Amino acid sequence: MEGDGSPISCSDDLAVLARVRAGDRDAYAELVRRYAPVALRTAALLGAGPDAEDVVQEAFVKAYSALGRFREGAAFRPWLLQIVTNETRNLHRSAGRRAAREKSAWEGTEPLLRMAEEEDPAAAVLSGERRTQLVRGLSRLSEVHRQVVVCRYLLDLDEADTATVLALPRGTVKSRLHRALRELSSELARLDSVSGSGHEAGKREVGRGT
Repeated sequence: MEGDGSPISCSDDLAVLARVRAGDRDAYAELVRRYAPVALRTAALLGAGPDAEDVVQEAFVKAYSALGRFREGAAFRPWLLQIVTNETRNLHRSAGRRAAREKSAWEGTEPLLRMAEEEDPAAAVLSGERRTQLVRGLSRLSEVHRQVVVCRYLLDLDEADTATVLALPRGTVKSRLHRALRELSSELARLDSVSGSGHEAGKREVGRGT
């Protein structure tokens, strides 16, 4: 579906890229319109926060400049998202701003998960409370573990595309994902326990007042 950054078809992208290489600047604007939404979502979920639009704009400029090095026949979407990821990392290196940026980014993650629900009815099984716990759980993962979870499950990239986006071997993606899901599962179980304790305490207070 065009406009949400989901893959149209590799052959369609290749046809547009051929026009770009032939000097058709309007053709590149088609790719920008097609992939800007998923690029923005990627930057935000990887920690760009309020700077996501700047990150994506810079990524599209760099992608255009690097088209001569883009391997013909390769998929454009993961290649572009790799540039977005690199730009987000560069942003993180800005001294003294990383903690505040990551906090702001994760405050904006829950609305992004709601967007995913609208696109995927299966995601609607997550209650509001569960979404909040998921965001909290993800925020407690290390950056490298959070990145693989975001790519695989929030951006819906397959293992190969995740490896491309994060510039990692597929084996590393697999091992990091395994550890990340184990940590996330433990964290969600802990949050469930804390939430359950809070509910029980509330019930006892209500009982005393009757």
